[in-house]
Amino acid sequence: MTTEAELITQGKNEELWRKCCGFIELSLDDCMNIQRRLLLEQIELLKNCKLGRSIMRGAEPETVEEFRKQVPITTYVDYEPFLLTKNERALPQKPLFWQHTSGRSGEYPFKWVPVTPRQFDELRALIFACLSFASCRQKGEIAYKRKDKVLYALAPPPYTTGSLIHAAPHELFDFLPPVKVAEDMPFEDRVQLGFKMALSEGLDIFFALSSVLVAIGERFSQRSGEIGMKDIKALMGNPRMLSRLLQGLVKSKLARRPLLPRDVWKLKGLVSTGSDGSVFRERVKEMWGRYPLDVYGGTEGIVMATQTWDYQDMTFIPHLNFLEFIPQQESLKSRDDPYYQPSTVLLNEVKPGEMYELAITNFYGGPLVRYKLGDMIKITSMRNQKLNIDIPQMAFHSRVDDMIDIAGFTRLTERVIWQAIENTGVAYKEWTVRKEVREKPILHLYLEPRENGYISEEQIAESVHHELKRLDAPYADLEAFLGLRPLEVTLLPENAFQGYMLRQQAAGADLAHLKPPHINPSDGIIECLVNGDKAPLPSETEEPAESVYSETK
Repeated sequence: MTTEAELITQGKNEELWRKCCGFIELSLDDCMNIQRRLLLEQIELLKNCKLGRSIMRGAEPETVEEFRKQVPITTYVDYEPFLLTKNERALPQKPLFWQHTSGRSGEYPFKWVPVTPRQFDELRALIFACLSFASCRQKGEIAYKRKDKVLYALAPPPYTTGSLIHAAPHELFDFLPPVKVAEDMPFEDRVQLGFKMALSEGLDIFFALSSVLVAIGERFSQRSGEIGMKDIKALMGNPRMLSRLLQGLVKSKLARRPLLPRDVWKLKGLVSTGSDGSVFRERVKEMWGRYPLDVYGGTEGIVMATQTWDYQDMTFIPHLNFLEFIPQQESLKSRDDPYYQPSTVLLNEVKPGEMYELAITNFYGGPLVRYKLGDMIKITSMRNQKLNIDIPQMAFHSRVDDMIDIAGFTRLTERVIWQAIENTGVAYKEWTVRKEVREKPILHLYLEPRENGYISEEQIAESVHHELKRLDAPYADLEAFLGLRPLEVTLLPENAFQGYMLRQQAAGADLAHLKPPHINPSDGIIECLVNGDKAPLPSETEEPAESVYSETK
């Protein structure tokens, strides 16, 4: 049994809180001391392995300052020879297991990243910290207990979310279905079985992507409308299940609305991940009866920040990764020039209201060094005044590259979307695509057909959707795991793109800005393409769609 599980079993809640949640008590100076100490330990591990010597290009820094001057900012391309081949002998420390996230579609399907034993130990404590924050009402409160029921609705390993569930001791909680059973089942079957078990046994805790919480809530409501007397009679042999369902139905009837999960269960804690968390925040509360605790994490950095029990902005976690912040203008320069090395600031140097691209160096023998995550975050304040947390607060803002993130499952590139359109054989002149978030995330393709090549928007959407599933495995998982078909097509009027470029040229726009981008055009560009001369030209400073639609509260 793990230390955390022993503390819970023994009722030592104060000690458990200090062990798992104690980082929120640190001063900013304390955080920086931890950051520096753990980075120096990591540098020594990097010096003694093939990956580290390659990434650091022979440099042997002795201080944090030398490290930041001598070691370049990196991307996954720098690690492909080691991580895509799972070359464990080249790593700073032997992995405990490997996990993956979506790669660059059309190039490699997944980005593989190892997790070391020391990372896993720290991660376990952070999982309990997030669970504590998600269920408590005040500092120091441990509201969950041994044998609480946990619905297992995560993508199975080696997806990151499924890998993380193994950080929660199985002997402590009752997973519905049990983890070993669940991971051998299709996602849809697993969720159905989990809900059936939860109707009988109850439900206390739920971990899931934000998009999954909404998708499951919608399916639950839709299927509840199909419940009839025949179904109720079939439950007569299970009084607990029948009682819980009937009570929920009464609540929903009195409220004159469909049955919602909150009518059936009163959750102790709800933990969510995914860049769309702020978009779905209110819908999740409406469905499930409480706000989800938003956690900022991913395959490369595992857990980097989390909300606390006020459910406002997220607090950085100082002891899992060394954090560097690339100012927005520096990030844009490095995006335009791959050889440009952007400057960075540290956690104690960020400024409220400013945007930064986050770069991380893994601690505890992890492989990533000054690694650009491709996420733009916003520093909202230097501390949480309400809860007296003396660590900078952040909110996720957007992706900074040319990829479109859909529901945390896939990141589609221009190349693979273009290939999918080409493969359909649809006759078109030009296209642009962006992510839009309404009730669900939408991949919205705006396409100008050729004069004699017209087919319906629905037919094009079906054809492109089919090709994207074939070309990109994580995109196919959207439908398999969530039942989500995110593609929508709008056909543009004749000469939409040519008319836009002529207007831009007449307005004196630079050559590089005459043509609309294929990925994430702004609202103004879309308005011009749809409405032609009736719409004003967009300003040069207008943000791309991904920033607009992904911005947090």
